Amino acid sequence: MKLQHLRMLLIAILLLVLGLPVAVNAAAAGPALQKFKQEAQAKGFLFETSHDEIVAKARKEGKARILTSLEVELNRPVAEAFKKKYPFIDLRVEEISGTDTYQRMLLEMKSGSASGWDVNYMTTDYYDDYFPHQKKIDILGMAQQGVLNIPVRMIDPVNRNVVSYTTMTQVVAYNKNLISEDKVPNNWEDFLKPELKGRKFLVDIRPQEVANLVPVWGLEKTLQFAKALAAQNPIWIRGHSRSIAAMVVGEYPMLLGANLSTTKIAMEKDRTGALAYKVVEPIPIRAGDQEAVFANAASPYAGLLWLEFVTSPEAQHIIDRDTRGSVYVPGTTPYKLTQGRKTSLIAWEYAPKLEELQKKVLEAYGFPKAQSGGK
Repeated sequence: MKLQHLRMLLIAILLLVLGLPVAVNAAAAGPALQKFKQEAQAKGFLFETSHDEIVAKARKEGKARILTSLEVELNRPVAEAFKKKYPFIDLRVEEISGTDTYQRMLLEMKSGSASGWDVNYMTTDYYDDYFPHQKKIDILGMAQQGVLNIPVRMIDPVNRNVVSYTTMTQVVAYNKNLISEDKVPNNWEDFLKPELKGRKFLVDIRPQEVANLVPVWGLEKTLQFAKALAAQNPIWIRGHSRSIAAMVVGEYPMLLGANLSTTKIAMEKDRTGALAYKVVEPIPIRAGDQEAVFANAASPYAGLLWLEFVTSPEAQHIIDRDTRGSVYVPGTTPYKLTQGRKTSLIAWEYAPKLEELQKKVLEAYGFPKAQSGGK
């Protein structure tokens, strides 16, 4: 019997190391879970010891309102799948986007007038500003103990109550009629070659893709690259959707650090078949769509079930239709793209710093201004 318990303990430790939830034997782990609950409560966190209890409390709440950055084309089928699993919850999912919207929400939170939603999206632009207004639920602890079925690496390890369930991947998008694949850079430094000097490719003045290289390159090398990139005199633009659309019709040959999801959507609409992309190492990827239960949530337990569901393989399969599934979920596009390849991941330790890193890169560029385009 002792040997059996030892084996179970070793398996649990292995699962935790791999970032996977541990299926806990309720009878054997009862006292241990109670201890975790007491420790969490001592720090001001809510901690439940039973998934069934979370479901029961969500059933009593009976409804949930979710504010997400997922577009309607994605959040609608995810919501429909959630309702099939939890038909007793009256679910409303609303897409929000734009800096003005985020700032208005924060002002409402700070003034105490915010209400009407249970889960809210947290943009990295104001990441730290959200935390005083999110419910202190030990999502990380409950995932580690198998109460919630959420991959541990999808949860903020410091704040413990935020879940990130999508991944943004940056690639090089190009027009095959204007530049052949063998001429497309194989690494980021290739953009500094003499033959690419003088308005030969597009660069976004919001430099997420370049700032995203800091985890692998470090800040100094990244800023040196940014200065050299600016010296190449690229075509400065703002926003990927319009720029990629212009590439399709032959206005530009190549875009450094294009969003893979935006590129794939454009490729599906491209009747000419001219648009393509290349994955360049280190692959810049960043965790996205951070959500948490709002401090004044009327239905916090239903909100918890939503956060658990969007990390599930079922929801991830839907979200990955535009390649934004989580890099931590096997089978998603980011997971498959990064296997055996060098990546530069903006994970939890870098997410709050991303806006500041982008400012430093922009300074290294020399504060370029968006141009009207043309060759």
